[in-house]
Amino acid sequence: MLRTGLGVAFLALFSSLLSAAPAVTQEYTAGKDYEVINPPQPTTDPSKVEVLEFFWYGCPHCYHFEPDLNAWLKTKPDNVVFIRQPAVFNERWAAHAKMFYTAEALGVLDKLHPQFYEAIQVKKLALASEDEQAKFFTEHGVTKDAFQKAYKSFAVDAKMRQAEGMGARYGISGTPTLVVNGKYRVSGSLAKSYPNMIAITNYLIAKESGKPAK
Repeated sequence: MLRTGLGVAFLALFSSLLSAAPAVTQEYTAGKDYEVINPPQPTTDPSKVEVLEFFWYGCPHCYHFEPDLNAWLKTKPDNVVFIRQPAVFNERWAAHAKMFYTAEALGVLDKLHPQFYEAIQVKKLALASEDEQAKFFTEHGVTKDAFQKAYKSFAVDAKMRQAEGMGARYGISGTPTLVVNGKYRVSGSLAKSYPNMIAITNYLIAKESGKPAK
């Protein structure tokens, strides 16, 4: 009985020491787990930590990354600003970027963003021409006139001109890629998994926030 009592007491003490000990934080290494952007790029709000997602609706990896990304968006730190950035590498990518900015200009991006993915990745629609996109928008509650005004607007044209140079500025070679505070690239090729992309991003957010990573 004495031995049993001592064993229970030891286990209780050991458990309390474990609970009091600080959690071991996963460390990540530049060049191995993520890449450093040189020179760093300016962010929209220096008081926040900016996370950009470079993506393409025609990219199956981006589509499969969406559940992990959307789950992270629900729990991201308050000091993080998240921005979706369509990548533009050729005319087809540009067509989908313009579709994104048209939806943004019409105020229906949150509604249509997942629908764009489903149409292209699941239903295998191209959505690469103005006529195809006009049909899609009208089927989702936007009048053809409203679509055409937004599609041909100065605001959308300006966003497109900016998007065309973004990939080169940030050294983007594939999607999905996350950029943290204009300084770090997190890609699937280095991270090896979608959950690990999120974990590395959180690590870099904590680094930029001057806080220990969780």
